[in-house]
Amino acid sequence: MTTSREKLYVKPDWRLLLSHPAHFFSLGFGSGLMPKGPGTAGTLVAFPIYWYLAPRLDDYYFILLLLAAFVIGVWICDKTGRALGVEDHGGIVWDEIVAFLLVLFFTPEGWVWQILAFVLFRFFDIVKPQPIRHFDQNLHGGLGVMFDDILAAAYALLCLAMIKSLLP
Repeated sequence: MTTSREKLYVKPDWRLLLSHPAHFFSLGFGSGLMPKGPGTAGTLVAFPIYWYLAPRLDDYYFILLLLAAFVIGVWICDKTGRALGVEDHGGIVWDEIVAFLLVLFFTPEGWVWQILAFVLFRFFDIVKPQPIRHFDQNLHGGLGVMFDDILAAAYALLCLAMIKSLLP
């Protein structure tokens, strides 16, 4: 016996991904279709985007781009969540991409720092300590999808700043 919720659920696939630009972006250019760890795959997508954009945009335009990506992300994540029948489906990874781009923007230079930033961001995004968990459970729609990852980014950045301050 299936519930009405199960009837609405659609598994994300290439057909959905290519059916609308909102799905293409919210599913992370296909990274959200990974059967295991789509959030991690989506987070990894942020690396080449950052490496391409960072040397080409000054800080003002990079932050402006992140702000636009967040605002657009609210709409595209909501649209894809409705299409899938699951508000915050694991395949929706635009939130990870945008939030990790923010982390990379403030991460000290060097691959060691970037790897540490990745590990910290994924940790906070997966574990969801308070208040991340509160917002993940109580803020709905596209804003809820995007917002909890911004909080995970803030936690990761706070840890990076503390680690950096302890180094000689």
